[in-house]
Amino acid sequence: MGSITLWQGVTLTGIASWIVISSYFNVTHKIRYLVQPWVTHHVITDTALILQIQKYRHGFFDALFSGLSCVVSVPFYTASLPLLFWSGHVKLARQMTLLMAFCDYTGNCIKDVISAPRPKCPPVRRITATKDEEENALEYGLPSSHTLNTVCLSGYLLHYVLSYTQNQDIYAEFIGFAIVCLLVGFIGLGRVYLGMHSLIDVICGLFMGLAILAFWLTVHEDIDEFIVSGKNVTTFGASLSLLFLFAYPTPEFPTPSFEYHTAFDGVAFGIVAGIQQTYHQFHHEAVPRIFMQLSLPAIFYRALVGIPTILIVKFCSKTLAKWVLPVISNTLGIPIKSTTYIPMLNGSVGKKSDEIRQSSYIKKFFFFSHQHSFDVDTGIRFLKYAGLAWSVVDLVPSLFSHLNL
Repeated sequence: MGSITLWQGVTLTGIASWIVISSYFNVTHKIRYLVQPWVTHHVITDTALILQIQKYRHGFFDALFSGLSCVVSVPFYTASLPLLFWSGHVKLARQMTLLMAFCDYTGNCIKDVISAPRPKCPPVRRITATKDEEENALEYGLPSSHTLNTVCLSGYLLHYVLSYTQNQDIYAEFIGFAIVCLLVGFIGLGRVYLGMHSLIDVICGLFMGLAILAFWLTVHEDIDEFIVSGKNVTTFGASLSLLFLFAYPTPEFPTPSFEYHTAFDGVAFGIVAGIQQTYHQFHHEAVPRIFMQLSLPAIFYRALVGIPTILIVKFCSKTLAKWVLPVISNTLGIPIKSTTYIPMLNGSVGKKSDEIRQSSYIKKFFFFSHQHSFDVDTGIRFLKYAGLAWSVVDLVPSLFSHLNL
């Protein structure tokens, strides 16, 4: 118990120290100053290659690459991961969720640190077939998140399948590896063809994905063991999630990347907290699995019950957070604003120092921030997705148990 508390304390202290040091020495700006011109030069240079690829424009290719981008997009993973939990492959589901959160944080951090542009449109033709793609186009370019996420998640899925089936057939391993490489290749080519990324973005996404996957494969068993049977898991997870919100770099200009990170940060915390509480009831290795003890109709009925439930919890979590967080912030004297969820704030709270009694301790805690007020939308978004994730692994499986699904 003492050693667990020690390494948790060291980890949290190290991250908090890095936040203060990097803010004080303006590390983000220095890295951007060194790397951004080099990346921008390659983005401009790659324009000729993108235009060459786009000469082969065809409606079939537009549909193919747009469809593939949707299949490996964050909304697709967000929608499919709950079904993976409810199908019985709970270890795979929690590992994929945490890996997705880690990839999202790492990739978006690098995007906003470097703040490198996407290919200029025009002359490049950019295809954004969905609203999600339109929002992706507002982010910075390097690295390609689609490429990075595909490398990590498809690579880990292949590792899980081979480990779970204990397949020693060299031909099966080769076919699985070839399928993953083909998928990654099509995704990378598609991002260039759609005008969303330059070649340097895709190459960096590929190598960063390989590095993250290699790191994850060395620690995933330890992480999983800690989540299901460790000490202070929920407390440590909450502290870590809070620090990761502050450990995010400030981009040159605002982008949606931080919102995506906040959402997945909340999802990761909700999953960890829920599994820690209900592992022995719903998430151990002996639970029924699809195509074995669970049939397809059972999965359909589970989805029919589970999906509306998690959407209701998401709405209730957001509503509760919109009411509670401003009250807590005003009580503690934290100046806040809201750009989305609470229009009545609209940055007005915290402008007049004589209207808010500031707490000196709060000031000291946030002394490294140059903000005059904090966007309460971040907390609302975090709690909204934390509530959704908790319902996926705790509330909904409880309903399944009561309904004998």
